[in-house]
Amino acid sequence: MGKIFSVTNQKGGVGKTTTCVNLAASLAATKKKVLLIDLDPQGNATMGSGVDKHDVELSLYDVLVHSAPITDVRIKAETSGYDIVPSNSDVTAAEVELLAIEGKEYRLREALATEQDNYDYIIIDCPPSLNMLTVNALAASHGVIIPMQCEYYALEGLSALLDTITQIQQVLNPNLEIEGLLRTMYDPRNSLTNDVSAQLHEHFPDKVYRTVIPRNIRLAEAPSYGMPALYYDRQSKGAKAYLALAGEMLRKSDREITEELAVN
Repeated sequence: MGKIFSVTNQKGGVGKTTTCVNLAASLAATKKKVLLIDLDPQGNATMGSGVDKHDVELSLYDVLVHSAPITDVRIKAETSGYDIVPSNSDVTAAEVELLAIEGKEYRLREALATEQDNYDYIIIDCPPSLNMLTVNALAASHGVIIPMQCEYYALEGLSALLDTITQIQQVLNPNLEIEGLLRTMYDPRNSLTNDVSAQLHEHFPDKVYRTVIPRNIRLAEAPSYGMPALYYDRQSKGAKAYLALAGEMLRKSDREITEELAVN
């Protein structure tokens, strides 16, 4: 059964969509079957995967509101190696229309139930706010990956997000866990970066990924070409960092499987 991870942070501009696209591509490059769900009405993950959000016949809107099967909506991101459920401005309407639907918090979970066995990893790119779309993502997920910059307001924003995750655990999804904290746009020459990074390790010693994502121009350029950095410039520091992150996640998954077998 595939693992479902939401990539979320209520603060915008932290590299959330960049992480989704590049992590999905990196996992796919290791021969894992990956599905990327673009839950953000801006459709940036869709465009960054080489899919024109304006040309898609069906989008995540049809999944959430009309119960269209994932198999009818997903598209092969040819340049990226994974499947994607695209998003566009229609998904904005979904948030409003969901309010009138019974079981609105579980629409995405229900849609993914039949797809988990078809993928090793399902990654959800959440909008930068806590709304019904994000609630759907968290209700459907096994874990949360939190990308964050090591800056002054980062810890304050993280505290609010952790409160939200706790509420989701209590009300909708008791199995939800924090998969990891990912330090993005990382510059080790900045003393504030090092201070915040140290605080993260102090407060969340087992949750901070060893991999850091550096500030990298190739990561910023790649979306305009509709491809992950891995296929735009494989030798770039950004591409190598996301490959390292994928490797770190796979090793963790292997350890968890080994420990589970040992217990049983």
